[in-house]
Amino acid sequence: MSAAGTQLPADRWRAIEIVFWVVALAAFFVFPTHRVLGSQILITGLFAVTLDLILGYAGIVSLGHAAFFGVGAYAAGILAVHGWGEPLSGLVVAGAAGAIVGYATSFLVVRGTDLARLMVTLGIGLMLFEAANQASFVTGGADGLSGVTMWKVLGLFSFDLTGSTAYLYSLAVLFVLFVIARRIVNSPFGLSLRGIRENVRRMPAIGSPVARRLIAIYTVSAAMAGVAGGLLAQTTQFVGLDVFGFPRSADLMIMVVLGGAGRLYGALVGTTVFMVAHHYLSDLNPIYWQFWLGLLLVVVVLFARGGILGALESIRDRMKGTRS
Repeated sequence: MSAAGTQLPADRWRAIEIVFWVVALAAFFVFPTHRVLGSQILITGLFAVTLDLILGYAGIVSLGHAAFFGVGAYAAGILAVHGWGEPLSGLVVAGAAGAIVGYATSFLVVRGTDLARLMVTLGIGLMLFEAANQASFVTGGADGLSGVTMWKVLGLFSFDLTGSTAYLYSLAVLFVLFVIARRIVNSPFGLSLRGIRENVRRMPAIGSPVARRLIAIYTVSAAMAGVAGGLLAQTTQFVGLDVFGFPRSADLMIMVVLGGAGRLYGALVGTTVFMVAHHYLSDLNPIYWQFWLGLLLVVVVLFARGGILGALESIRDRMKGTRS
C-alpha cells in the first residue's frame, strides 16, 4: 500500500471553506434586517453539526437530541435568572450540563441497534420534557423561563433587539466549535468512527474499542448541543419547554439529511436551506407551506443522493470527468 493510501483526511482549509465563512460574516452587513433570523440559523446550524457528529460519522441515530439542547438552554437560563449573566461562562455551564446528561445516557444508547436507539433517545427527550414541565418552580413550566438577563459580551457588547450582537456572538461560537468538530472528524479517532459506522462488527478485530469510542463522541456531541441551547437562551433571553420538544429533534434530523450527513458543512447548508424556506414559505402561505417544504425534501432525497452537498459533489465529479 502506498503512503498516500494511509494518509488521514486532509485537515488543511480549502478555499471554498474560507469563502463559506466569509459569506456568513458578510451576511451580517448584506441583510441587516434579518440578523435575528440569521442568529437563529447559526445556533440551529451548530445544533445540527452536533447531530451530524453522531449520525453522519458514528452512525448513531437519534430522535431525542433536543434533550441536550434543552438541558443547556435551561442551565444557561437558570444561571442568568439567579444573577450570573456572563455569557461565556454561561456557555461553559451549558456545555458541561449537556456533557453530564450525555455521558449518563450514553451507556443506554450505544448498546442498542438503530431501532432501539431511536426509542431510547426519544424516551429520554420525552422524560426531560415532562421533568421540566413538572419542575415549574425552577423552569417556569409551560409559561417558560423568563427574566433571563444577560450581561455584555466581553463587557463591551450588549444584546439588542436588532440581533447584531447575537449574530456575531453566535457566529464566533459556531466557528470555534466547528473547528473543534472538524479536527475531531479528521483525526484517527474520527476515522475509527467512520469504521464503526460502516461495519461495527469488524472494528474490534483491529483493536478499536467500539463502545468507548461511541460513548466519547456521544458525550462530545451532547456537550456541544448544550452550548447551542445555551446560545439560544442567551440570545433570546427566554427558555420555553419547546427546547425539549420532539419537533425540534425531528426538524434537526431533516436538516442534516437535507444538507448531507457525514459532511459537517452539510449540516450548516441543510439548516440554512430549511430555515430560510420555512421563513419565506410560511409567509407566502401560512396554511399550506408545509406541502412545499415536504416536496423539497422528497425531491432532494430522490434525486440528490447524499443531500445537497452530495448532489453538488456529483455534479463537480461529472464536470471533471467530462473535461478529462
